[in-house]
Amino acid sequence: MTPAADGFRMPAEWTPHERTWMAWPGPNTTFDDPDDLAASRAAWASVARAVRRFEPVTVVCGPGQSAQAQALLGPDVDTVERELDDAWMRDIGPTFLTNGSELAAVDWTFNGWGAQGWARWEHDAKVAAYVSDLAGARTYASKLVNEGGAIHVDGEGTVLLTETVQLGPERNPGWTKEQVEAEIHAQLGTRKAIWLPRGLTGDYPPHGFGTLGHV
Repeated sequence: MTPAADGFRMPAEWTPHERTWMAWPGPNTTFDDPDDLAASRAAWASVARAVRRFEPVTVVCGPGQSAQAQALLGPDVDTVERELDDAWMRDIGPTFLTNGSELAAVDWTFNGWGAQGWARWEHDAKVAAYVSDLAGARTYASKLVNEGGAIHVDGEGTVLLTETVQLGPERNPGWTKEQVEAEIHAQLGTRKAIWLPRGLTGDYPPHGFGTLGHV
């Protein structure tokens, strides 16, 4: 069975929700400069504290990093430890779905934004299932390579996709547009897909780190 067949759908991003999940920046190819890492951690902590004024926040930290993170996050933000490769929870985390009071989540296949040379994803590929389990959600695994930042839904049946992500040969070689749409609709409970030829300009070379087309 699929989430859609079981009555689940992805709500719009502006729908009120119970909790925000984040990932804590650790030393990696994205934050290899100590000053960049410190600045990133300060920025992440500022966001987490701001969101915490309105709802619970849980930050997933690398092993041994929770104490350092907690010092910046403050006592009201929850932390858990788990192996991470990067800090982009929107992309590596689960896509949550609802069916009334029931909670489910899609565990997309993750391959480092199209197996980019700078990316590592051994641990990030397992984060979605881990977070879904912590949230008490029913997990549905998808073979489609996808990220949370590569989709937008209106909660009324429409989803935005980009040809350079879901149809990119680095992510889903051999998949047709019709096959991608069918899988997306089956997982998200959507009925209509609007395809953009490309995503944000800054997500492509030569602008440095990028996703090759998020919306």
